[in-house]
Amino acid sequence: MPCLIAIILLGFPRLALLAIFLLTDWFQAAFETRIWPVAGFVFLPYTTLCYMWASIETGHRINGVWVFLVALGVIIDLGAHGSSGRRRRKKRK
Repeated sequence: MPCLIAIILLGFPRLALLAIFLLTDWFQAAFETRIWPVAGFVFLPYTTLCYMWASIETGHRINGVWVFLVALGVIIDLGAHGSSGRRRRKKRK
């Protein structure tokens, strides 16, 4: 059951961010202001999840493998935005 929940939340990152916000105090632990989580929710949800995880695990000293994890989140987010643009261009033709 926990694996199923993890798979669903990775498929819907904004739902995961909402659940984390409502059920835990990770946002307060990872971010000093409220603007970054809100911007991350709107524009880069996977990056926000990766940064939050890395920040909590390392105590705000993101280095090594954690940098790779945050970069992977950025790549996944940009890939999602790029694929939606390509899909939109195909519909116009």
